[in-house]
Amino acid sequence: MAKHVIWATLFATVAALLQSVLLYRIKIYGAVPDLSLGVLVFSAYVNGTMNGQLTGFFSGLFYDFLSAAPMGLYTFIRTVVGALTGLLRGTFFLDKVVLPMILCASATILKALMLFVLHLLFAGAVPSYPSLSTPVFWVELLLNTLTAPFLFGLLKLFGPLLMREGTK
Repeated sequence: MAKHVIWATLFATVAALLQSVLLYRIKIYGAVPDLSLGVLVFSAYVNGTMNGQLTGFFSGLFYDFLSAAPMGLYTFIRTVVGALTGLLRGTFFLDKVVLPMILCASATILKALMLFVLHLLFAGAVPSYPSLSTPVFWVELLLNTLTAPFLFGLLKLFGPLLMREGTK
């Protein structure tokens, strides 16, 4: 299990760097796809809750260092997302298009809801998406949903590193 957590965290870290350095330059309405969230969702879904929690924790910790948000914010959010996604392991057949889109869309919505609640609780300290009248959240949701099948397909190529034996 440790091998899968380390590799998934490394992939999520590379994805976070890619999205913050390269994809940030081509953002659409201020939004870029959250590739590291997609890596987390893939890893948690194919490996289960514990792997999802650990990958979410360590990748969230790295993401906290990249962002200007309070320390621990993304660690908490990604740990919860990883744990909840991991609970779904083995529930559905992992097809190539539909399930990755649903999982990544759901993770994006969950992330936005948690940011919103935390923003209400800690108004000045926790950043949130702008109001629903601005397209940032909707564009990010669309980008995460559309990139999910491609990201999952790419990650499946690294199956021995990211997935437990017997998982396809």
